[in-house]
Amino acid sequence: MRIGMVTEGGYPYLNGEAGLWCDRLVRGLGRHEFDVYALSRSRQQEDEGWVPLPPHVGRVRTAPLWTAEDVKVPWGRRARRRFADCYAELVGSVGAVSDDQADRFTSALYGLAELARDEGGLAGALRSETAVRALEHACRTPSAPRAAREARVPDLLAVAAHFERALRPLSLDWYDDDGLGSADLCHATAGGPAALPGLLASHFCDVPLLVTEYGVRLRSHYLASADATPAVRTLLASFHGRLAAEVYRRAALLTPGNAHARRWQERCGADRARIRTVHPGMEAARFAEVGDAPDQADPGTLVWVGRVEPARDLVSLLHAFAEVRREEPGARLRIVGAPGGAEGEAYLAQCRALAAQLFPDEADGVHAVGDNPVSFEEIGSPQAPALAEVYASAAVTVLSSVVEGFPVSLVEAMFCGRATVSTDVGAVVEVIGGTGLVVPPRNPRALAEACVALLRDPERRERLGAAARARALELFTVEQNITAFHGIYLEIVAHSPVHRVVLDDTGEPLPFAVPAEAHLPGRWTRPLSRVVARGVPSWASGPPVRATPVPAPAAVPATEEAR
Repeated sequence: MRIGMVTEGGYPYLNGEAGLWCDRLVRGLGRHEFDVYALSRSRQQEDEGWVPLPPHVGRVRTAPLWTAEDVKVPWGRRARRRFADCYAELVGSVGAVSDDQADRFTSALYGLAELARDEGGLAGALRSETAVRALEHACRTPSAPRAAREARVPDLLAVAAHFERALRPLSLDWYDDDGLGSADLCHATAGGPAALPGLLASHFCDVPLLVTEYGVRLRSHYLASADATPAVRTLLASFHGRLAAEVYRRAALLTPGNAHARRWQERCGADRARIRTVHPGMEAARFAEVGDAPDQADPGTLVWVGRVEPARDLVSLLHAFAEVRREEPGARLRIVGAPGGAEGEAYLAQCRALAAQLFPDEADGVHAVGDNPVSFEEIGSPQAPALAEVYASAAVTVLSSVVEGFPVSLVEAMFCGRATVSTDVGAVVEVIGGTGLVVPPRNPRALAEACVALLRDPERRERLGAAARARALELFTVEQNITAFHGIYLEIVAHSPVHRVVLDDTGEPLPFAVPAEAHLPGRWTRPLSRVVARGVPSWASGPPVRATPVPAPAAVPATEEAR
């Protein structure tokens, strides 16, 4: 079958979110054809190039989310009126307090999409004074929330600019028979802007939509607007909530990566019957050697691995380790990871200063060089040449986050057969499943007590590590991820009607022209005559074959008729 994969800020670009699992999925499903529709987030990402693509990726179409081109052809009065009406309905549904605005929102959204297809884009209109005035009118109505009614001009401009960025996929030319309309299935690898092209492909071309969320995009929008004014926060939350609800309603199936994401989807109205939890697939082979030799660990070493940023709460970890050192003076802590951006750099400097304050360099004698029990390292440095070697040195692997989606470092430690101590955030409990210790977040004392308990009990560490490795190999490998999506693809296509229309020589629809096995990869199916509408996969694009004419009945001789 042909899969239209829609990504945002990830695959096939070298750097970005979800790029690795998308690449593994595409390579693992070599019997299917893939067309990639990629939304980029920055010019730098585009300039860095793509990962090598396998041969069954037919084409890649890209579009920037970080900029928009103005429509050079001026609109007529009718088009301007259509935009004003649709946009007023959209922002009116966003600014209404009542929960019965879903139909109003979706009708306006698809109206804008149809206008964009007719006029060649919406970028200029979405940034126009008409858009800002419509938003202002929606905020001043009696049905608007109190916070929205208090919106000032800067608030209205900020919200209008955000709506313009979020609605840029409406202006793309992907929604025809040469684009997503030719796919048997559209797979959106995230919610939000990545799911909007799939939503429009479903609307215009009846292409079934599969939405995968390993991180909850709606939650990310809520957190991103936490520092905004109440008016901006209220309007953005309403917009993204209604968009997420429509995506979940229209999708044929939803595949959250964990129970945490699943609960968010259900809270937004997703049907439980259409949700299939598929855990991310991770490469286990590079940790096999460490997992087979659990005795390589340093008995007194705690290891933390991840990206250094405030959400990882390394401050609490350092305070917890201070208590661990009081109980176990020989313990050491390795913090391994690179800072995430400028904020991460500042946070790393703060953590280094705190470590120097909590643990002055210690020396065995007056003539020895002091040594700090806390080390900050990065993968590839002489101290940490490879990730597997870092986990090999760990008696206990620690995760101290206050915000976490799917804990990748935790699964890597489980592949290595290491006991873990984690905070109860995100999908941690679901991933651990009883094979490690879990404590409340922002609780250094509880974190220290759990670490000390495992450091003093090597047999318990070994039992937990073996159980964790068995669980990770069963649930979180690349192979199980590929197998799950292969079955889901077949399930969706099996329940979706074939929308290609085959005509005979007279122009009439030819019944039973597309056999059932047309959904299976192979070269035995060809259209019987002229195909219209959504197009055909490349393996069914041979020359048309005329139907065999029915021979006329032979003339009966008169003598035979007399008999």
